Amino acid sequence: MMRKLVIVIGLIALLGCSSAYYGTMEKLGYHKRDLMVNRVESARDAQEEAKEEFESALEKFSSVLQFDGGKLEDKYNQLQSAYDRSNARAESVRERIESVEDVAEALFAEWEEELGQYANANLRRSSARKLSQTKRQYSQLITAMKRAERKMEPVLTAFHDQVLFLKHNLNAKAIASLQTELGSVEAEVNSLIRDMEASIKEADAFINAMARE
Repeated sequence: MMRKLVIVIGLIALLGCSSAYYGTMEKLGYHKRDLMVNRVESARDAQEEAKEEFESALEKFSSVLQFDGGKLEDKYNQLQSAYDRSNARAESVRERIESVEDVAEALFAEWEEELGQYANANLRRSSARKLSQTKRQYSQLITAMKRAERKMEPVLTAFHDQVLFLKHNLNAKAIASLQTELGSVEAEVNSLIRDMEASIKEADAFINAMARE
């Protein structure tokens, strides 16, 4: 029975029908609020992993520029692998943020609709206040996540340029010419890391606030 339910949920998710997916999950005891917290946790973890990967890629880039002997091709391969891993982590972050936005939209729409179902005016006002508060907290969260997300692309572009350049210029002179790029790449990575750390902090605050309610 459980296997069948998993298959059904998987098919619904693949078909991209959010309302059907959330309806099925609710019947299984997983409400949109719970799903939202879980997805924020996943997005936070994805950003933490991406942050570590970008830091590692910067270290690899710096080590290439400090090349003092050995096989240049090995250094290039390390940099290519670091770029590929960073790109994969960035894509994971984007997907997790999209999933947070999707469930948030569904949760808030449902909450708004249910306000009209109250007979007790005091309870309705209390729920409306809680909705407004949750929306404000979510707005802070998604703004921080999106800000960090936007910073990833310029860093990936810079890393990709280095990889492309070295691919056809595996010599000491070419590596020396990249020294001038190190400062700007470091600045972009450090800015990204700061925004990711701020986003991770906002995610923790949001999760804790939801847990207290």
